[in-house]
Amino acid sequence: MNPLAMMMFLTSLAIGTTITLSSHHWLLAWIGLEINTLALLPIMTKTPHPRAIEAATKYFLTQATASALMLFSCLINAMQAGEWDINTPSNLMTNSLSIAIMMKLGLAPMHFWLPEVLQGISLVTGLILSTWQKIPPMILLFQISHNINLSLTVILGLTSVLIGGWGGIGQTQIRKIMAFSSIGHLGWIIIILKLNPQLSLFNFILYTIMTTAMFLSMIMLSATKMSQISTSWTKNPALTTTTMLVLLSLAGLPPLTGFPPKLLIIMELIKQNMFISATLIMLASLLTLFFYLRLTYIIALTLSPNTHNSTIWRTPTKPWLVFSIINTMALTLLPLTPAILLT
Repeated sequence: MNPLAMMMFLTSLAIGTTITLSSHHWLLAWIGLEINTLALLPIMTKTPHPRAIEAATKYFLTQATASALMLFSCLINAMQAGEWDINTPSNLMTNSLSIAIMMKLGLAPMHFWLPEVLQGISLVTGLILSTWQKIPPMILLFQISHNINLSLTVILGLTSVLIGGWGGIGQTQIRKIMAFSSIGHLGWIIIILKLNPQLSLFNFILYTIMTTAMFLSMIMLSATKMSQISTSWTKNPALTTTTMLVLLSLAGLPPLTGFPPKLLIIMELIKQNMFISATLIMLASLLTLFFYLRLTYIIALTLSPNTHNSTIWRTPTKPWLVFSIINTMALTLLPLTPAILLT
């Protein structure tokens, strides 16, 4: 793709996100989401491959459906309340609006588009879709969190964690595994949204950091399948080791960055006397832990017989400073958790 065109599309992504984040008006927020969607479609199809075209078509149809439902809900609210202010949604439209935003995020049971779309696009575009594109809808959910239905968030959160783990177990494609991982993490974020929005925001920030670190690792290793990961040890042992640790961090194992949000969410659910929900979400997360450990086993404890026993470590041609910083944050933020939560 022409660098000028790519810069224009990335600028449009930033502008759309900024409009949504800074708006107090539902119509402006909707316009920002639409700019985001339309800016990402050409980036998805920059490689003219049938899978990329199919992924872009599925993404467009899903986002268009969610946008139509969102606009319909906003019109109902404007008709009832006489205003378009984001902070005053009526009870009638909150549920339909929440479902529309959750469809944009890819929460279960509106998740079917996410694994297929992520599988059909490149790793760099997948990184944008899994992190940047989730910021505007998530901020809108935070803004209406005081009016959102608690039963809806708990049911969709539990369903997302269960499907995120169940769907990822039999996968061999890294991008599909990351899609189901995203669904599972969004379930953890949503289940606590009504009870503690600050904790949800903290979890979302850490999810973004860890997912970015994982995608950057895959980009550096040029790996999209498990079989390609299993041969990465002889190419770059240091990078393979950090990739393994980032996977364990995504799984939520201590003492890595992914552990504090899960611990704090469980503690908050118990504090709210939601013992059944806390038990169910912990049991459902065991499914997710299984496929993370499966990936870790393939990376760390298997060595492909087709690779030579070279002692020369081949480092990446572009040692990214950003990659090092993100990887460090994805592994070592546990001691800073109390300080972060107190700010």
